This record gives sequence, C-alpha cells and structure tokens, in this order.
Amino acid sequence: MEELIKIDTEIEVEEAVSFVQSPDCGGIVTFIGTVRNETQQKKVTRLFFECYAPMALSEMRKIAQQAAQQWGVKKIALLHATGDKYPGDTVVVIAVAAPHRKAAFEACSYAIDTLKETVPIWKKEYFEDGAVWVAAHP
Repeated sequence: MEELIKIDTEIEVEEAVSFVQSPDCGGIVTFIGTVRNETQQKKVTRLFFECYAPMALSEMRKIAQQAAQQWGVKKIALLHATGDKYPGDTVVVIAVAAPHRKAAFEACSYAIDTLKETVPIWKKEYFEDGAVWVAAHP
C-alpha cells in the first residue's frame, strides 16, 4: 500500500487524486471537506485549525494502514489543512484507491470518520459575535 499523508497550510484536491491513480484499481473515492458559511444558524466568518503534527501524522498513518488491511486499499491520501480557512476553502481531502468501488467507499468513509475522532487537530469557529473551540479531542 502506498500512502500520502500531509498536514499543511494549503492542500490540493488534485494532489490527492493524482497520487491515488493506479491501473490496478477500479474504484477511486474522494471526500473533500470544506468550510461552511453557517453553523447552528450562525454565520461563520472563518475557521482556525491547529494540531500536534507528530501525533497527528502518526494517527493518520494508522488510519491508512487499517484501510489497507481491512479493505485492500492500494493507495490512500490523507491531507488536512491548518491555519485560517474561510467559507469555501478546502480543509480535508481523503482519496482512496481500491480494486473495487465498494471497498473504496467503505475505506474512505472509515478514514474521514476515524480522522475526526482520533487525530489531534483542533478547530476554532469564528462568528460575527465571537469564537468557540469545537470538538476538541485527544
């Protein structure tokens, strides 16, 4: 299994999709997470992401390895942005290539769900009337 694991201030969907292209895979599934302009009926002006990079990268590698073991993923890209992000900006990209579409879909779903639960990346939401840290995890 080949993996592209990256945390940076700027991430590109095309980098993830290009990385997972493979002639032995019939299914490529991507998830692109972007900044919404509203949350709980409040206008979002921006988000701020920070992380503990060594642990975050390690946890992301674990996710990639589990996807390979459980679903036969051949290539996977896990990219997450840090810093200030504004409505419409890309924050996270998951791209998975597997021999069959069902495995690619399941592995991609597992990857984003697990990333949000276990990877130490923290999000602060800014509104017109203040800010709040959201869903802090280990």
